[in-house]
Amino acid sequence: MTRLNSPLKILHVILSSEFAGSERYCADLANLQSTQGHEVHVAGRARSPTLLALNDKVQAHALTLPLLYTWPIRQIIKRYQIDVVHGHLSHACKALAGIRHTAVRIGTLHVGYKAHQHGHLDALVCVNPLQQMQLSNFHGLSAVIPNWLPSPDPFNMPSSTSWREKLNLKPDTIVIGSVGRLNYSKGMDVLIKAYQQVAPINSVLVIAGEGPHRAKLEKLCAGDTRIHLLGHQADVRSVLSSINLFVSASREETFGLAIIEAMQQGLPVIASATEGPSQLLSSHPIPLLPPGEVEPLAQALKAWLQRHIQTKPQQINYDLRDFLPTLALQRMDGLYLDALAVNQASTRSRRSDATCPLQ
Repeated sequence: MTRLNSPLKILHVILSSEFAGSERYCADLANLQSTQGHEVHVAGRARSPTLLALNDKVQAHALTLPLLYTWPIRQIIKRYQIDVVHGHLSHACKALAGIRHTAVRIGTLHVGYKAHQHGHLDALVCVNPLQQMQLSNFHGLSAVIPNWLPSPDPFNMPSSTSWREKLNLKPDTIVIGSVGRLNYSKGMDVLIKAYQQVAPINSVLVIAGEGPHRAKLEKLCAGDTRIHLLGHQADVRSVLSSINLFVSASREETFGLAIIEAMQQGLPVIASATEGPSQLLSSHPIPLLPPGEVEPLAQALKAWLQRHIQTKPQQINYDLRDFLPTLALQRMDGLYLDALAVNQASTRSRRSDATCPLQ
């Protein structure tokens, strides 16, 4: 790994319009890197909530030309002499295809590797080991850098009222919760069905998040007043501080920031054995269940409920050293510098070929 001798000029690009796990990852990474002395920029859509989550040290660039993002990204790279441009999610990574022979192009695999989105990049950040094992057709560098414990409050919001108070719950009400986008891959329908099978009357299920499956989930709840779809919540802490059990029922999950946030709170966790959790959480006291299956989750909920009723609940002291931000930043710097070294060697080779006389 190349050593860091001076601060880097880094540009993060994210072109989504919402603020969920991937967007929070981008904002948190930019903020952390700026506190390490790097010159950090973030380019995103105008009025993007990601740009509002940046600290004062990070320079935000609002992009206002739909479908023509590559040109303004090039201009930012040229104006600020950017060393590394780091794309997040599909649209940003595809936009970097038109950026060549200038800044090193990095992408984080927030979902999975797709050649048409990531194949042109110089290096990839894999958030779990399985992703790296599946990169046989990728010719750039890669490094496994798991998600880290995120900064607690990206918008500097005042502490929210507990959801137990907002929902007017009795002190002995058992609250099961989940956080994530309301789409098929997150498996909220599986969680609702499992909950309805086994949960007692003195319990509620709260789900924080927004997405295209909201109407389907509302129909699935079928008037069950114990289930509450809270919508998008910028203050995730207020949700986690109000629940007794966190459940991630995802059908697909590279890792999931919400899981380690719940672990940071000391909450008991039940998760699907998707690629991220199965690789990174196997050493923790967390049941890992078959993805997309209602019955195993219902039985796991039933077992937890029985234990919860019989014994006084206590916080779990997880070993979270592998998820410290400082460790992630060191690994990220190492990948950036290794990619820069390869890029510089390639540049020297091109220049040598250009000046070499024809035989």
